[in-house]
Amino acid sequence: MIARINRFLFVLGSLVLSVDSIAGPSIESWTTDAGARVLYVQAPEIPMFDVRVTFAAGSARDGEQKGVANITSALLTQGTDELDANAFSDQLGATGAKLSTGARRDMAYLGLRTMAQEEYSVPALALMEAAMARPRFAVDAIDRLKARAMIAFRHKQQSPGAIIDEAFYADVYGEHPYGSPPDGNEESVAALKRDDFSAFHQRHYVARNMVIAIVGALDKDRAQSIATRLSAALPQGEAAPALPEVLPTTGASRHIEFSSIQSHVRVGLPGMRRGDADYFPLLVGNHALGGNSLVSLLFKEIRSKRGLSYSASSHFTPMAQAGPFVATLQTDRSQQDEAVRVLNETLADFVNNGPPDDALKAAKQNLVGGFPLRIDSNQKITEYLAMIGFYKLPLDYLDTFTTSVAAVTSESVRDAFKRRLVLDQLVTVIVGRAKASDDS
Repeated sequence: MIARINRFLFVLGSLVLSVDSIAGPSIESWTTDAGARVLYVQAPEIPMFDVRVTFAAGSARDGEQKGVANITSALLTQGTDELDANAFSDQLGATGAKLSTGARRDMAYLGLRTMAQEEYSVPALALMEAAMARPRFAVDAIDRLKARAMIAFRHKQQSPGAIIDEAFYADVYGEHPYGSPPDGNEESVAALKRDDFSAFHQRHYVARNMVIAIVGALDKDRAQSIATRLSAALPQGEAAPALPEVLPTTGASRHIEFSSIQSHVRVGLPGMRRGDADYFPLLVGNHALGGNSLVSLLFKEIRSKRGLSYSASSHFTPMAQAGPFVATLQTDRSQQDEAVRVLNETLADFVNNGPPDDALKAAKQNLVGGFPLRIDSNQKITEYLAMIGFYKLPLDYLDTFTTSVAAVTSESVRDAFKRRLVLDQLVTVIVGRAKASDDS
């Protein structure tokens, strides 16, 4: 790994001269007989390897059973057909491996990190396979996870951050699958039964709906053997259909009353998808606008110049369909109206005029300079491979990342933002007390 990092180091001040020399890891890809896509990188420096399997089985596939994807994913490590939860945990602990699961809006995943030696990796992989293909779905584990979800729902009601997150997605996406919270709601989760989790698993955890990423100290023959075994453990099934396209927003503003000193503000709209033709102009532009921490334009205008907020930032979250663009801040409610006004004015100026030359240069240098840190561990590379495979991005995505960033111009940023950040379509959500005078 040290050798790989050294290959990526370069001098920030010579951006134009150095970007061509920065390359990502060598990725190999194939499809197993069962229909799973595999992406593999050999990294022999450390005697470990990572395996990450992803499925189009995130919360966007919940349908009417909100929360089923999230709990199904959590149940995978709660025992198998042969092992209860305690026995499974004990056997996994004996291997020294780490097995994790999770579900997002687009995908669900299992990740394994294990020592490369077969005495550790073989039993660890067997446990991963059993968890993925033959989960126990024990009633006691289901009851425990549902009870935990109910506690989390009550906590969310006391969190302005959680409240505004759900409200923003609901207002931006409406009836689209992205509009529902990934963990569901109290009513939907309470109604879920064991058969619901089993049916969701049978429908979505299939080989043709699967991507396998493998990175570490193993040769291609061994990687092929692992991928073949994992995919063969599942029914072939069918890949999940594409999610519906996201409809444009019409612009709206909503205030949610919440007893707090700070007002939480989010402004945004559907932004871009993975593989979007405007990805790099939007990425670089947003880095200058609100993504580059203390030196972004939003931070300077709202915090540094006027002291209206402790922080102000923006980001894109690209997904299978158009994920959101979000500009966010927190402010004392006595300054709320001014802070929102400055936020909207800064967005409008950026859309109309693009980034200042110095801000664009700093954004590009920061993104290119930070690229080696994006791939400085096997775990990070595995996550990138899983993303590339899941979203069907080009295999040279990492190789071309820095040159694509360096090629962005002020004109391309301005053009992309004018088309994608339509000001009269912005959705605004505010959570906090309506008036400062309410606090007396």
